Amino acid sequence: MRGEDPDDPLLLGDDTGVINSVTFDRLAAISLEPVVTEYEISPKDVRGPFVKRVPTSFEAMARLPRLSYTGPREELAENFHMDEKLLNSLNPRADIDRSGTHIIVANVGVRPRAKVDKIVVDKQERSLVAFDKNGNPVAFFPASIGSEEKPAPSGIFRIRQVDRNPKYHYDPKFGFKGVKTKHELTIKPGPNNPVGLVWIDLTAPSYGIHGTPFPDKVGKTESHGCIRLTNWDALALASMVHRGTVVEFAGQPTSRS
Repeated sequence: MRGEDPDDPLLLGDDTGVINSVTFDRLAAISLEPVVTEYEISPKDVRGPFVKRVPTSFEAMARLPRLSYTGPREELAENFHMDEKLLNSLNPRADIDRSGTHIIVANVGVRPRAKVDKIVVDKQERSLVAFDKNGNPVAFFPASIGSEEKPAPSGIFRIRQVDRNPKYHYDPKFGFKGVKTKHELTIKPGPNNPVGLVWIDLTAPSYGIHGTPFPDKVGKTESHGCIRLTNWDALALASMVHRGTVVEFAGQPTSRS
């Protein structure tokens, strides 16, 4: 597991989600830009609409008009690609619910927008790598890829279309563990929708690449067969692909311990 070896150059902090001094120093040493930056919370950041809480059952989700963020804290953490615990630890006394507040956030910068001609989904490494037309890797994303119950497909497929801010349609024939409904249902769009902020549809029927409302679990838990990325990575990938982009599934899945 990453983070257990103090000599690991990709050490990301401890299990509390709080960045430590070793991590900060190493990130600073390899980056030409500051690791963190100051940000002023805007009226838009606190305007909402928000939901008080996101229910766990699909049936309850389907009754909501939108699967919005639960508040400015969750929204800002996701906008700056951070865990909420990290946002809190960097701003222990900041009023994050008020516009005009200055906070410290991760310096995410501007992400590249290269054109992607091929994607390789590695089941064993739990990763997605995007390549340009010359075969050069232009993006790497950690991913959750299927499960023993609902494995990801094998073979080569193509992207059929990209649907941003999608609705989520559940059919009982999917038979997801823990979902008891016997009727089809539709869950409205929003960042806390089961497929997050974007759905990249594949020619493999009912399979896609999508976001998630649980970024901290990407690459650590299994999915219902699809390729699950953080919302910000899924949106970045969506901006680089096109209809017909090749998606190849490689490697053999390994069980989570």
